[in-house]
Amino acid sequence: MKTLLAISVLAAFPILAQEANEVQNHWKTSQQFTLAVANAMPDSDYTFKAAAPEMSFGEMVVHIAQANGAYCGRAAGQKSPIGKAAADKASATKALQQSFEFCQAALAGITDLNKMMGAPGHQMSARELLWAGFTHTAHHRAQLEVYLRLKGIKPPDYEF
Repeated sequence: MKTLLAISVLAAFPILAQEANEVQNHWKTSQQFTLAVANAMPDSDYTFKAAAPEMSFGEMVVHIAQANGAYCGRAAGQKSPIGKAAADKASATKALQQSFEFCQAALAGITDLNKMMGAPGHQMSARELLWAGFTHTAHHRAQLEVYLRLKGIKPPDYEF
């Protein structure tokens, strides 16, 4: 029985490693595309808002950075190093780059994507947290693309 259990556990390692690599590869693609979108807007238009109650382009870039840090930090059981940044292009894109670098490092250290994180009754697996963060980034990146189009700028083409 112990031998069967050991074989089952060892057989799962390649699957777990492949899944972790797939998650990390998707985050790398998200990093490249999100930074390309953020860099497409001129610095002078980082204060642009599609409507008064919306975040400015720069505020949204900072929001994505902070959320990346929060989701990846929680999934890895770490504190996010991403703090509040100014919403100008240089500061916002620097925070965004740092958030993705933090996520890549955090992802590399996660050995169990099924590990439950958070307080009882409010738990999510590391996989769910990473998926939620990935989706959050995609949602706001799409808003940034609309902002670019409203300014007459063609967004970068998505590459998968």
